[in-house]
Amino acid sequence: MAEPGPTVAPAEAPSCSSLTTKELQENLRAEKQRERPVRLLFEIPSARIVEHTLSKYVVYDVVVMCSGSFESRRVSVERRYRDFFRFHQRLLDEFREELEELVLPRKHLTRNLSADVISERRLALQAYLAKLNAVRCIRHSPHLARFLTEPEQRQAHGLVRAGQFKLALDQLQVVLEIQEKFLPWQNPTLTVPTLSALATCHRDLDEPEQAFAAAHKALPAVRRYGLNRYRAALLDLLVDLGYQLGRPVAQLQEELTVLRDAERGEASHHSLKELVVQEFV
Repeated sequence: MAEPGPTVAPAEAPSCSSLTTKELQENLRAEKQRERPVRLLFEIPSARIVEHTLSKYVVYDVVVMCSGSFESRRVSVERRYRDFFRFHQRLLDEFREELEELVLPRKHLTRNLSADVISERRLALQAYLAKLNAVRCIRHSPHLARFLTEPEQRQAHGLVRAGQFKLALDQLQVVLEIQEKFLPWQNPTLTVPTLSALATCHRDLDEPEQAFAAAHKALPAVRRYGLNRYRAALLDLLVDLGYQLGRPVAQLQEELTVLRDAERGEASHHSLKELVVQEFV
């Protein structure tokens, strides 16, 4: 009978004493990164003067970022001071008590277009957004996300209605990137109209892979929160594209059949494109 060989001890993780200084520093950074909460950050790095025949005004470039993540590109939108003013008034209608000490930077009666006033207000508006986001009820309300996406979303849906799908895609991608930064504090259905519009544009541009990916990404939130009018339309699109792409669609087809039976046909009245063009009218 053969004798058992020597027992091999399981490999152990290197002790702290065996790690180099560089490895210890990297481990410490990684640990801090895991513990650090994600925060929304706002920057207004620049502003520009827009001139029309009868008017002249300043638009501010608002950059939205998330802390603790590498972003390959900076996503931003432009807003006028009057946009900030109207936004602040809407917030006061709902959160006057919570915003008692948070004041919107005032508009100057003179020299509004001078470089020093523009620079001063740019920094003040940047600080205003940071203070707003520090208020929990504001951070968890839909108002801030809408302020930073709704104008672009309305414009994009207008482009979809006009059949300008390529131009709409550019706007929708900006909207989606900003909305996704808000998702830790917002209802996941926030991105459903945007993803549905993206799927519609890609479909009409004969880009089935991208259309399938966008529709598939929207489906979990639609299922979870019972958005059945979107659910049927998304499933219908996914089944159609799935057959075109050679993807397995049996489960999607079964889900669509069950949904239509439960709704007695009502859920199948509108295609995804019809739903998209009805949004933000």
